[in-house]
Amino acid sequence: MRRRAAAALAVPFSALLLAVSSCGYVPDDWKTPVFMRSDDGYDSRLPTVTGNVGEEPEIAFPDSAPPEEQLTGVARKGKSEGALVRADDLVLVHITDYQWTGPGEGELTQSSYEAGAPMLLNLTEMTPELANAMVDQPMDTRVVFAFPPVDEAQAEQAAAAGQEVPEGGAVAVVDITARYGKGDVVPGEQTTDGGGDLPTAPDPGRAIPEITIPEDTDPPGDLEIVPLIEGDGPEVTAEQQVVTQYTGVRWDDGAVFDSTWNPGKDGTPFTFQVGTGGVIKGWDEGLVGQKVGSRLMLVIPEDLAYGEDAEASGAPAGTLVFVIDILGAVDPQPQPEAEPEASPEPSAEPSADAE
Repeated sequence: MRRRAAAALAVPFSALLLAVSSCGYVPDDWKTPVFMRSDDGYDSRLPTVTGNVGEEPEIAFPDSAPPEEQLTGVARKGKSEGALVRADDLVLVHITDYQWTGPGEGELTQSSYEAGAPMLLNLTEMTPELANAMVDQPMDTRVVFAFPPVDEAQAEQAAAAGQEVPEGGAVAVVDITARYGKGDVVPGEQTTDGGGDLPTAPDPGRAIPEITIPEDTDPPGDLEIVPLIEGDGPEVTAEQQVVTQYTGVRWDDGAVFDSTWNPGKDGTPFTFQVGTGGVIKGWDEGLVGQKVGSRLMLVIPEDLAYGEDAEASGAPAGTLVFVIDILGAVDPQPQPEAEPEASPEPSAEPSADAE
């Protein structure tokens, strides 16, 4: 459960910082002419990208200068028979960035393969031109983006932000490995509905779970974790980005106060970094160590929820009950190492104590 606002998904590849225009559109005269496309639709002006999705790509830059327009192409189309990427999905991707420095020349600038951790992209937070290249693609698809050199206005913006203005164009190779979307739930069979002195929550399918609070029963004083579906994925670890669907009710009245479960209302999975204080303590403590693919019922006492002053801040008060589907968990991106501070240069002047 978020504190009051969802954690923002950072746009992780540098090519997005070199967006084709500050207004987020592609001029008509930048669209790829038909005669420049190969038989399979891949623009011949793009770098040649080979290798398997799931491994860092191999790239060969054409013997030409970086294009003066944004180009996009599918270097490898996945054969997955599962769901296709939708326009409002979160997608799990590996991204490899290059700087296209000149004819036939380029250099690797960063790679999530090298970092050992894929990234989550929220397609609704990207410009349509970038997002649409991934929409309707199956999993294990590799998309190549090429961006022109920055123009004068973009260079000024970068300089004002204290960013180094790169030479040449940029290329991002994006491998789509998974998607999370509205209405998604974990696939397993629910083995218990809870009950006893705790609430019940029958399997709702894709509808909002109906959480029933037991009558004439005081809430537990400690955090209660009831596995409704036991997943078979890896265990969630602290600092991972966790992708969830959830519904929350108050113990006092059983009323739903928040839910992502309803695909008609919103249904977009909630993503947050677990174990870092970005959500209420009951979530941090209740989700770490659970397996991806699990459905949990958490009964969270007031001191692990929003506390005694919850109502003053507009948050739900008292003991809270959640049903949570853990759809995925993604390792955090490694932080860049801080450069060591330079030692001060020894003074050439003699000290005052020197004789």
